[in-house]
Amino acid sequence: MVGSDKIAALLAGTYRDPDSGGQVGVDTKSLVIAPSLDGQEDELLRSLSLGRTLAVISDKTTHAVLGQRIERAARGGARVQSIVLDNGVHPDGESVAAVRQATASADALIAVGSGTINDICKYASAQDGKPYAVFATAPSMNGYTSYNAAITMHGHKLSLPAQVPRGAFFDLSILAAAPVRLIRAGLGDNLCRTTAEADWLLAHELFGQTFRELPYDLLADDETPLFDHAAELIAGDLGVMERLVRTLVLAGFGTAIVGNSQPASQGEHLISHYIDMFAPAERPLVFHGEQVGVTTLSMVRLQERMLAERPTVRPDTSTEAEFRSRYGDELGASCWAEFEQKRMTAERAERLNDLFAADWAAIRDRVRAVLLTTSRLTAVLGAAGSDVTPEAIHLPRAFYETALFRCREIRNRYTFLDLAANAGRLETWIGAL
Repeated sequence: MVGSDKIAALLAGTYRDPDSGGQVGVDTKSLVIAPSLDGQEDELLRSLSLGRTLAVISDKTTHAVLGQRIERAARGGARVQSIVLDNGVHPDGESVAAVRQATASADALIAVGSGTINDICKYASAQDGKPYAVFATAPSMNGYTSYNAAITMHGHKLSLPAQVPRGAFFDLSILAAAPVRLIRAGLGDNLCRTTAEADWLLAHELFGQTFRELPYDLLADDETPLFDHAAELIAGDLGVMERLVRTLVLAGFGTAIVGNSQPASQGEHLISHYIDMFAPAERPLVFHGEQVGVTTLSMVRLQERMLAERPTVRPDTSTEAEFRSRYGDELGASCWAEFEQKRMTAERAERLNDLFAADWAAIRDRVRAVLLTTSRLTAVLGAAGSDVTPEAIHLPRAFYETALFRCREIRNRYTFLDLAANAGRLETWIGAL
């Protein structure tokens, strides 16, 4: 099985930070990835000192898959409160409020599930100052060990500060038996390392934003073997599954150490967030990572095109009134508050054009060095049988192109989407993305 050196060093606080040379760690106390955890759950929970009353939160599906087992095990050392949410529950303010009310008397929360259940429990427990732990049921996303939770508030999907789990536990036999779409989703969420790193590095090069090598150093040992064996992952190979889990866990730890989601969430996630906010209500269920796999392909195509020429940028002309007209007063004001912070002013445009004239070739080469190619990423998804087009994830092309064009308006994160728009290229190229 794959070694756990980097994870162990992070838990011990002895990981060497390539940026500073010092030692760094994480607040998670225990993380276990094993072929099976059956029979170990009570011991794992006792080691965390979570208190005498534990609220175990699952949905109807994850309760049957693992939640009942966790509840039985936890009763060996604590009073257990079983909270089973409906399937399809949304990670929004209302769901968080309901879980907080239901767990008011609990000392800690135990999430049994993946993205939605983990985010709700992570945010609810942080709001109430209680610890939480998570038992994963699918290798579907990289948020298990991050500080942030993706919660929709008043229609605006936000990445909100929360907390890392005190313990995170991954039974590979459970994960390998998850629906194949959820496994593909985890692979898709991993795919964006390259586009997110390129976007973040771009913002660093253009505006001096802080950029750190550490999140990507954490992933260096596992990404290539995982991508090389994507077909075996879908076939149930536990060794490749462990690679997937490690990349998801280490990506989450990378964002936790940095203190925000920038290492793993840039332009590809802006497109995805816009889709989540505005897609037709009748659209069939699509998992986050399935969607991010498709949006990552769009981002890498855009990045390759932008890096092939020297851009000349011009100021943004959007106004708050246009945002309010487009999104409504409340959401429009929220989006404008984000967008205004990165809006391309005449002064910024002049400075960037001078920078491009003097140093574009060096900037281009530094960004290209972190990119995987469109053909490489498409091949990885293809080997896993994943969807690679907007139409395959139930998005009309016209809506998807609107998402590509407008998504940069919802968040203060300067990406290649902004550079392409400021250079007058985004609208021209959008049909090829």
